[in-house]
Amino acid sequence: MLVRTARRLPLTVLDPRRLRPTLSRSAKQVFWRSAASCASGRRRVSMDPQVTATDPSCTPAESPAGGNGSAATRGAERPSAVDLLPGETVVREGKAAILFPDANEVFYNPVQEFNRDLTCAVITEFARELMAQRGVKVLVPGEKERVVVSLSEETNEADVPAAEENGAGEPEVTARVGEKCEKGLRVLEGLAASGLRSVRFALEVPGLQSVTANDFSVKAAALIGRNAQYNGVDHLLQASCRDASMLMYEMRGKKERYDVIDLDPYGSPAAFLDAAVQAVSEGGLLCVTCTDMAVMAGNNGETCYSKYGSVSIKAKYCHEMALRIILHSLDQRAGVYQRYIQPLLSISADFYIRVFVRVFTGQATVKNSVSKQALVYNCVGCGSFHLQRMGRRMSHGKHMKYSAATGPPVGPDCEHCGQRHQLGGPIWAEAIHDLEFVQKVLAAVSGNPSRFGTSKRIEGMLSMVTEELEDVPLYYTVDSLSSTIHCNTPSLLQFRSALLHAGHKVSLSHACKNGVKTDAPPGVIWDIMRCWEKTNPVKREKLSQTSPAFKILSSEPRLEACFTVREDANPQSRKRHLTRFQENPQAFWGPKARAKTGGGITPNLQDKRKKYQNKRKNQITDSSQLKNFPCKKFKQGTCTHGDDCCYSHDAEQKCD
Repeated sequence: MLVRTARRLPLTVLDPRRLRPTLSRSAKQVFWRSAASCASGRRRVSMDPQVTATDPSCTPAESPAGGNGSAATRGAERPSAVDLLPGETVVREGKAAILFPDANEVFYNPVQEFNRDLTCAVITEFARELMAQRGVKVLVPGEKERVVVSLSEETNEADVPAAEENGAGEPEVTARVGEKCEKGLRVLEGLAASGLRSVRFALEVPGLQSVTANDFSVKAAALIGRNAQYNGVDHLLQASCRDASMLMYEMRGKKERYDVIDLDPYGSPAAFLDAAVQAVSEGGLLCVTCTDMAVMAGNNGETCYSKYGSVSIKAKYCHEMALRIILHSLDQRAGVYQRYIQPLLSISADFYIRVFVRVFTGQATVKNSVSKQALVYNCVGCGSFHLQRMGRRMSHGKHMKYSAATGPPVGPDCEHCGQRHQLGGPIWAEAIHDLEFVQKVLAAVSGNPSRFGTSKRIEGMLSMVTEELEDVPLYYTVDSLSSTIHCNTPSLLQFRSALLHAGHKVSLSHACKNGVKTDAPPGVIWDIMRCWEKTNPVKREKLSQTSPAFKILSSEPRLEACFTVREDANPQSRKRHLTRFQENPQAFWGPKARAKTGGGITPNLQDKRKKYQNKRKNQITDSSQLKNFPCKKFKQGTCTHGDDCCYSHDAEQKCD
């Protein structure tokens, strides 16, 4: 009975011969025990009279669970069909409930809930577009029917039959969450860990044919199978225990490629990008997360070059530059196989970045890639930057002519402060968002706010993205400009208003709270700061003659800046007080410790912090205990508190 039931699970999970030969016998025994536990859980589900087995061919109306999705309903009201192993806990996120070991054997980061929510929203809109082309209508629970209203007052009678004809041609086949759709998307999560993301895909994203959750860890693969069984999505989700790169290389055939590939590694995804751009289908979606922000933000430029083929530099715009570095790396690797990328959405959070791109094939379009990359010249003194395109393209009728770029755009020294330049890049210099697609995702999330736990932040983040300037790479920060010339900082609205009065475009940046994107050249920006310094003067006699501030302020401004606040200087996302940036959900909320095969890490990581990272071994929690310490100011004769001083004024008392 055990063998017959176990055969239902994927071969890549249950057959240890498909695993790496270096696995020890004890590891294989642990794997077989976990698989047997998963198989026994399957028997309990099928034999329990109170739990109905899932029938993939059953429509939601015919399903015993009913509603908009049988799997989604069982995810909310789920009997205990799979027994918890010793030390396991249940982690709930979205509609999924994940069995998670107490020891740190499988990686899980609760702070990435925003990342997973956003991914579900993006894949849903991507599925809506792609499934409409295949004649399938996607239905999302809780989402109202979208109505398109015509604003024209005149109605043409000839258009009415055409509209009715178009309405009659709407797809009758529908796809719901939890259903297996034969024309649906094939999704791969290359590094699944506990399988939480894949389970959420199966429970929350409609129009899926299959979801493959892969992880090289034997314990993680066994846990994925148990989580799929626990959530009732084993008819959609297939667990796999393979090397992610080898799995994608084997699926490079045109008929075997995945429609969606999600890569969320612990650290750099550079080792998987070459296989990913080959294994994604034509026009497919590639989702990549990078958590090695220290490398991509300029701390290790040489390491960044070895991984992504681009040199990162330390600058205030480092977070957006990290986005453009990974897009450059993806486009460069795709170009080897005559493919190119089209960015849909690129998000920079505090300690990670997330990009969503579509991959296409076209030899003629690939030639445009060289003109989409640029080098960055960054001044080390004042922070001014210039971009140098790697190539040029000119249109001659129906033909395109390509040539080498001319440059550099700067001299040996900065014309504003006289300091030297740093050279970074190449980076992606084109738009990093598809505003039409982003607006669709924003409309879906704002119209169904109860779908995700982080809907407010998604709405605020996407609202900022729609307000960003598409054709302006990188940004300045107001505080760094003021710090350069040692003056008071103007308000964000005053600085934006001055740029608008000067006739330039300006927007905020989702990557930095006080970042300003503008098409104004650096000379105009420093002229505005010179005008601001005249109303908020600095002590020039204290400035060094070799400092950037002295050099910048020695020149007179060429324009008269106006700092009167304009109405259009304040964007709508700021007026509406949307949640635009990360809020700390809890103390010590940052990246967690890497998962270890044998566990061994204390369940409460705060115990380790308290043991090794406190400045005092015995912290004082009661202020009355301070009387045991002598007052240093009393010994010097400068204490003015007298008897009210919280420290001791006993001259003979000594501190232990």
